[in-house]
Amino acid sequence: MRTEGASVYILRCGDGSYYAGLTRKEVETRVSEHNLGINADYTTRRRPVKLVWSERFDLLTDAIATERRIKGWSRAKKEALIRGDCEALPALAARRTKKSDPKQS
Repeated sequence: MRTEGASVYILRCGDGSYYAGLTRKEVETRVSEHNLGINADYTTRRRPVKLVWSERFDLLTDAIATERRIKGWSRAKKEALIRGDCEALPALAARRTKKSDPKQS
């Protein structure tokens, strides 16, 4: 049985922070809900929000995996994705790894 798809999106909040989310609704509908404070804990206190990136996935499992991955990214890496600078993503991931505490090696 095929699972219905979903969209992953990134919002720029009124305070300048980013919020990554997932919806099975139309992205524009979900963004409107965020701006109205509907089912929007993080974004309610950071309105207004603006959609800056989204992608539709045929499989819900792919959307969930992508949302989780993006939520773990640095601000710089999210901004590279928003700009469409996919070539920068591996370097930004490597740079973040290099900043780890040398005591933990």
